[in-house]
Amino acid sequence: MGELGMSDVMLLPGEYFVGGRQFRIRTLLGSCVSITLWHPDARVGAMSHYLLARHSAREALLNARYGEDALELMLAELALLGVHGRDCHAKVFGGGQMFPGLGKGETVGHKNGEAARKMLKKHAITLVSESLYGSGHRQIVFNVRTGDVWSRQVDPGVAVLACKPEKA
Repeated sequence: MGELGMSDVMLLPGEYFVGGRQFRIRTLLGSCVSITLWHPDARVGAMSHYLLARHSAREALLNARYGEDALELMLAELALLGVHGRDCHAKVFGGGQMFPGLGKGETVGHKNGEAARKMLKKHAITLVSESLYGSGHRQIVFNVRTGDVWSRQVDPGVAVLACKPEKA
C-alpha cells in the first residue's frame, strides 16, 4: 500500500491496467507510449505501456505490446465496469528519442505518439493533455482517485536518484 491507502501498480512494457480510485499506476517510458483513460464521475482509470503502434502481421489474440490492442483491451475492461471510453478523459505520454542524433526520419517513438492521437480520435475519446517526444525517458504516475498524471522527463545519460514528479 502506498500513501493514503492507495495501492501502487508498476506497468512494464507491454502491460496495461484498469482499476478504481484506490490505485496509483506507474511506469517508465522511452520510445514507448502510455495512454491514460479516466472517468471523472466513476473515478475509474486505465493505463497502457505499449511498444509499437500496431502489428506488422495480425495475431490471433490481442496483445498489449501494440497500441491498437492495448486500447481495445482497456476499453473492454472499462465497459465491464460500466464505463464507456468516449466518456473518459485521455492523456498521452512518451515517444521519447533515447539516442538523439542517431538515425534520421520518423522515429518509433514519434510513430507511437501519432498512433495514440489517431486511435483516440477514432474512438471519439477526448485528449485533454499530452507530453510527447523530446529526448530521454519519462517517469509517469497516474493517480486514479484524482485523474492527475505526473510526468517527469529525463535527458539521456542523466542518472536519476530521486524523482519529484511534475503534474501534467
